Amino acid sequence: MEITITKTEDKEDIKHVNDQLFYYNLAHFPKDLRDRYEQINLVLKDEYGNVKGGILAAVCWNWLEIDTLIVDTELRKSGYGTQLLQEMEQIALERSCDFIKVDTLSFQALGFYEKHGYRVFGKIDGVGRDFTHYYLKKEL
Repeated sequence: MEITITKTEDKEDIKHVNDQLFYYNLAHFPKDLRDRYEQINLVLKDEYGNVKGGILAAVCWNWLEIDTLIVDTELRKSGYGTQLLQEMEQIALERSCDFIKVDTLSFQALGFYEKHGYRVFGKIDGVGRDFTHYYLKKEL
């Protein structure tokens, strides 16, 4: 058998690799947590239907993971980020999640998350040479 390493953008190749890890993980998780994956996305829209920010997340087994949280510059400091975060936290509680995890860079929203009860559990310095990548968790 000859094995080669090949760069790919093929969606089926990528799906196969992701599925392999998913099924491997499933074999190790308790039965009540299997098949627990749900993307949850909330957006802010103005009166014209224009998206002005949002939060993109997923319930994965016993936690919720926030992938993206952004509010348009002109709306920042108006409470919309807090509203989005609180709505997502409520969804996590309704889905019986044990915790929420998120990551942020030092020039992004570390203080915002800490203000809302998230605690740093890890970090990587030297990201983009001058920044720190923080990993945060909030117990529910």
